[in-house]
Amino acid sequence: MENSQNYLDPKVLARLEGLSLRARLIVEGYASGVHRSPFHGFSIEFAEHREYVPGDDLRYLDWKVLGRTDKYHLKQFEEETNLDCYLLLDTSESMQYKSAEAALSKLEYAKCVGAALAYLVLKQQDSVGLATFDREVRALVRPGSKASHIKQIINVMEESVGGRKTAVGPIFHELAERFTRRGIVVVLSDLFDDVESMLAGLKHFRHRRHEVVLMHVLDPAELDFPFRRTTMFRGLEELPEVLVEPGPLRKAYLDQFGAYVHRLKQGCRMHRIDYVQMRTDQSLEVALSSYLASRR
Repeated sequence: MENSQNYLDPKVLARLEGLSLRARLIVEGYASGVHRSPFHGFSIEFAEHREYVPGDDLRYLDWKVLGRTDKYHLKQFEEETNLDCYLLLDTSESMQYKSAEAALSKLEYAKCVGAALAYLVLKQQDSVGLATFDREVRALVRPGSKASHIKQIINVMEESVGGRKTAVGPIFHELAERFTRRGIVVVLSDLFDDVESMLAGLKHFRHRRHEVVLMHVLDPAELDFPFRRTTMFRGLEELPEVLVEPGPLRKAYLDQFGAYVHRLKQGCRMHRIDYVQMRTDQSLEVALSSYLASRR
């Protein structure tokens, strides 16, 4: 029997049937040795300043006040209890892509990540909801905190199949209006859409005072363009098939793709949005642990 850490390997996950089993094993592997929640108490509201007392945590020292007054003051916050986490799962046709280097499609990988996050949020007794979308919202599960809520989340994920064109930007605007209670919005998508439109939608979430985490799910072939022989590229989301010699195109493709990712990252920094790139050939241990540990 392989230990729980090995179940974080996409190749092993691909051999496991049932999203519930995959997600539970991912969480067990991630949570071993973890003593603090990655999300709990993260959503906080500034309350007031108070004078520094020896022994206080210096992380909360307000350096701007120190610079102006030459006095030590700490920021105090009011924690929001019962955090809401909104998972946004892209189920468009392009998410079905899986190259030879990957064991899971982008959609399968995103489902595993989303289900694992749902388990973690419920485990810390906070609320989690789910929206699946392509060019429109296909399913919407309101946030809930009961342990049984995971069954509804996973059932909706398992029934979600890609097959339509996407419209990410307008969907973000629509959901920003629907999510009335402030929380953390986690986007799981390959983000193949107009960058400015997507960033405008993400900015809408920030305007509504949500934290936003953008998990950019990509296949290794999309990042590395490893094709060498004449290849028929099958168009997704209503694009045509094209037979090409990939060698001469490789540099142009990588330049264009790099510029697209750079614009996306730059926009996220500008709007204080966390950008996390996830390769579908990367173990879930690396994909989840490095980011969630940074939140603690």
